[in-house]
Amino acid sequence: MKRFALLLLLVGLVFTAAACKTSPNEGVRTGPEVGALAPDFTLLDTAGDKITLSDYRGQVVLLNFWATWCPPCRQEMPGIQDRYEIHRPDLVVLAVDNDESSVLVKDFAEDYQLTFNPLLDPNAEVQIMYQIRGYPTSMFVDENGFIQIVHIGLMTEAQLDDYLAEMGLAQSTASN
Repeated sequence: MKRFALLLLLVGLVFTAAACKTSPNEGVRTGPEVGALAPDFTLLDTAGDKITLSDYRGQVVLLNFWATWCPPCRQEMPGIQDRYEIHRPDLVVLAVDNDESSVLVKDFAEDYQLTFNPLLDPNAEVQIMYQIRGYPTSMFVDENGFIQIVHIGLMTEAQLDDYLAEMGLAQSTASN
């Protein structure tokens, strides 16, 4: 009986120690909300290269969830392209397409003369992870990987400029 009690005590101590173990990210929320660490992902871009969100730590990242068939996405994409050109390399645009074919997304990128490669999200797995409910949805991720701004719906160029300024990427007066 003493062995059984000792075994129970030992098992209890092991579980207690495991539950008390701290991790470097303890207390850090992850998820698609302001103030949370942006969930990491790896997707292929239209050139076939693997792109991982966490590789862009140290830079501001605009995550733009979109689809080729979405009129507001089509309307805001030229403004995103313009701001990308103005602010790169400090701004990274990861435009995550909603489960469409590579050919369709490549044609869209050519038509809109995008100089960043949109990402392909087969089965919309990243869209599901980020709980995307409508298109377009944009999230601004800071240099440390935390979501600072979430914008659902069409983002005007003025809003985009304001968000970029909030992220520390104010447009220079020389380019105005």
